[in-house]
Order: sequence, then C-alpha cells, then structure tokens
Amino acid sequence: MKNVKNNLLFLLYTVMLGAVVGSIIWCFLRLMNLGIELLWSYIPSKINFPLYTLCVCTAGGILIGLWKRKFGDYLEELNVVLGKVKKTGRYPYNNVFSTIGSALFPLLIGASVGPEAGLTGVIAGLCTWVGDKLKRFRKETEELTAIGLSATLGTIFRSPMFGFMEPIESDEDTVLPKASKIVLYFAAILSSFGVFILLNKLCGISVGMEGLEAEEFDWHNLLYAVPLTLIGVAAGYLFFIFKKLTSLIKEKLERFTVLRAAGGGLLLGISGTLLPLTMFSGEHQIGEVTEKMTTIGAVMLLVIAVAKLLLTNICIDSGLKGGHFFPIIFCGICIGCSMSILLGVSMVYCTAVVTTALVGHTLKKPLATVLLLMIVFPVKLLPIMLFAAVIAKLIPTAKKLISE
Repeated sequence: MKNVKNNLLFLLYTVMLGAVVGSIIWCFLRLMNLGIELLWSYIPSKINFPLYTLCVCTAGGILIGLWKRKFGDYLEELNVVLGKVKKTGRYPYNNVFSTIGSALFPLLIGASVGPEAGLTGVIAGLCTWVGDKLKRFRKETEELTAIGLSATLGTIFRSPMFGFMEPIESDEDTVLPKASKIVLYFAAILSSFGVFILLNKLCGISVGMEGLEAEEFDWHNLLYAVPLTLIGVAAGYLFFIFKKLTSLIKEKLERFTVLRAAGGGLLLGISGTLLPLTMFSGEHQIGEVTEKMTTIGAVMLLVIAVAKLLLTNICIDSGLKGGHFFPIIFCGICIGCSMSILLGVSMVYCTAVVTTALVGHTLKKPLATVLLLMIVFPVKLLPIMLFAAVIAKLIPTAKKLISE
C-alpha cells in the first residue's frame, strides 16, 4: 500500500512538473515573440533606415558578447545538455538566469537558431533542483530531469511523440521499471503540452510550424525517393562541413568573447540584409517559402538554404547560441521546393523526403526524426519519410566532421 501511495504521489509530482515546464516554455516564447515584434515590426515601421538590420544585429552581437563576458557562457547546445543528463542524471542549476538571457537575446536579434537549446538547459536545471528537494523519492528523482527534458522537447516542437521517442531511441539506462517510465514520460509530456495549448487558447495565440497540406499522390514520384534522399544527406554533410569550419575559427578566437559575438552579429546583419529569409529560426517562414517558391526561384532557394546552413553554425560558434533543428527543417524545405521546381514533382513530396533525410542525417534517429516532422508533413507520406530517415542514418558521416 505504501508503494502504491508513493507511486501515485510521484506521478502527481510528475504531472505538476510537466505543467510548470509547459508554462515556462509558453512564457519564454511569448516574451521572445513580443520582443521580435517590437524590434522587427514596430520600430522599423516608424523609421526608414536601410541599414537597420545590419546595425541591430551588430549592436546585438556586441551586447551578447558583453553579457557572456560578465555572466559567463552557460548556454549549451541541445546534444550537450542531453548528454550530461543521460550520463549523470543531473544538470547544474546555479546559472539559470544567466542561461535565460543567453538563450533569449540571440533570438531577439534574429539569429538563425531555435529556442530549444536554451530552454532545455533552463528546464533541465529546474528539474534537477526539484529532484534535490524531493528527498522522499531519492532513487526516482534522477529520472525527473530526463522526464522534464522529454516534456520540453515534445512541447517546443509541438510533437509529444517526439519528446517521448528521443530518449527511448537513445537506449539510455533508467532507474524506474520500463512500464512506470512510460507512464511518467507521457504524464509529463501531455501535461506540459496541454498547459501550453491551453495558454495559447486563452490568449488567442496560434504558434508553431505550419503544416503542409496533402497533395494527390502520384506513384511515379517514388522513382525520385532515392535521389531526393541523397540530396538531403548531401545537405547534411554540408552542415557538418560548415560546423567543422566554424568550430575551428571558434577555437582560434576562444578568448575573444565580445569580438566573436560582434563578428557573428555583423555576419548575421549582412546575411539578413541581402537574404532576409536566412534570419530567425525559420519556423514561421515555411509558409512564405512554399507559397512563393516559383517567384523566389529554384536557384535562389538553394542559395538561401546553403547560406542558412552556414549562418546557423556561424551564430552558434560565435556566441549567438541556440538550437539547430528549426533552421535545418527550414533549409530542407527550401531545398525540397527547389527540387520540386527543377524536377516537376509534387512540392510536398519533395520537401518531405529531402527534409527527412537532412534532419535524419544530423539526428541519426529515424523514428524520432519522422515523429518530429509529422507536424509539418501529411501522415500518408510516413512510409517514404521513414525510408529516407533510415537511409540517412545508414550513410555514415566522416568522424573528423562530427568529432568535438
């Protein structure tokens, strides 16, 4: 009876934790969107200054560099946060407020990164702190941080099943029995996602990546599955090549925190002035690309995708840190639209295969990749997306490109 009571109580704590996670994510994204609207809609509507983007990005880069020099660079990439949690079951929480600033500021100035890296670090620290306070569940609390991260990923990407499958596909060891773990993960994820959706409804806000409507399927499209998958994998290779190059530059300028951030801001401003679609995470620009792809043109879509793959790595390694998932998804859709124009094949089909291969090659988790992208692409493309994700995983990436 005592064990049943403890299990129910721990389940209640998990649901409450999920609700808190959903609330934090909503508040963070709401604050981010308000700041972006102020900087990039309201102020530009009041002034006419051709170099506005360049000045805002450069000044923002300098300020971010000064912030990091003052408070430290505590924002870590998503894979680093997940790696620490999987290895130790914990994540430091003594620099939460500094991490919030480091996560928010690059997003406000239009850096080509997503919010997932900063939010996972903040929430991982919060979950570890909660676990330290729950002395009654000393053994189980090591699982809280991992559960909180799953809830975070499921909510940020608006894909609860992705939040569940990401850690499962990692084959991590757990303290809890498998059945109990599944219940707790789903309880936290659904609680977090539910609170997030509820807050959106109460405030009349619609957020998230725009889904692409299903088109009539033509079986001859299957002939393009392999070449489109290889194109997506090639884009994945290009991402890793850019990452290696920017990492080498970062190593040379490691001590010059302000200079690196200022340089990143300058390059962001130049890219944003010449190619506005390379700025921001790309989450809210998918609709613009798919609707105007013929106007933009196949070559320009490829230029935007390649530039954004490079710019994302420049932002991350210069100090304008954030996640790379949203930008990569956007790049995959740009490349897919370009292939659709060149090959005369369904746009939704091309973007689904290329994007799945690109994300799958960088993530190396086929099921998680497909579940993540199902919020964008129609369910009937699931088999071909799974094919692309598996092939992308099986094609190895040179170790010298992915070595840290």
